[in-house]
Amino acid sequence: MKLKIGTRKSKLAVRQAEMAAAAIKEIFPGTETEFVYITTKGDRAADIPLSAIGGKGVFVSEIENALLDGRIDIAVHSAKDMSVNCAPGLAVTGVLKRDDPCDLLIFMKNRTSFAGSFTVGTGSLRRRLGISKTFPNAVFKDIRGNIDTRLNKLRNGEYDSIMLAAAGIDRLELDMSDFYIFKCHDCIPAPCQAIIALETKKEGKAAEIAAAVSHEKTYICFETERYAMKLMGADCTLPAGAFSVINGEEIILSLTKDGIKKLTEKAAVSDRFSLAERMVKHL
Repeated sequence: MKLKIGTRKSKLAVRQAEMAAAAIKEIFPGTETEFVYITTKGDRAADIPLSAIGGKGVFVSEIENALLDGRIDIAVHSAKDMSVNCAPGLAVTGVLKRDDPCDLLIFMKNRTSFAGSFTVGTGSLRRRLGISKTFPNAVFKDIRGNIDTRLNKLRNGEYDSIMLAAAGIDRLELDMSDFYIFKCHDCIPAPCQAIIALETKKEGKAAEIAAAVSHEKTYICFETERYAMKLMGADCTLPAGAFSVINGEEIILSLTKDGIKKLTEKAAVSDRFSLAERMVKHL
């Protein structure tokens, strides 16, 4: 069988598509895969803040159209870039095992002091509020572009520091020896951060394959955080965060809607949606 896998063209997106293809071939060794590269609205407007061009869906809608019209069989997304609802007829039928969900604050190693104000490159209000508690002297400046572009802007002195997701750096196996990295434990990650989502039509062979390679615990966390995001009405204009982890038969869920008030509670995995509902009511 041949599967056409749709992906954006960035190095990270292609790497994630390769990871999906490898997971599929591990379980279905006779499967042939072909990558179909799709340019999205978010890629074309790389210098414009996401909130000004449509939010999360700008990296997804063109790829979903390719699924619907049959140009591709499986779409590979960074789950945090997805809206809470797939296009009609489509679903996230599988996810790969979650990687490191943390946000990173990255400086050049030649920086000798953190005294005084310093600029942080990030367009995320959630990240700005999270890091402000640790570094109240931080001054924020919007940044767009892929990981290499952002690191080069840091090297060139356009920013004193930038914020990136740990998972992207890990997946690209980048040499970070020139940088000092601070893990931002005060930042609740974006909902579904570090999860690779496999989107397909709701029924059919591709949906069955995606479900077969899906990582069970990650999928439970994916749907829990996605549900919480929907309850909060979260999009890229809100500093919302959601992160969950499974411990035995329990799920531990951390949420913030405004980047200030944070809640962490736990419940049985089977009660995860009710847990999210209760917590959102108190945010």
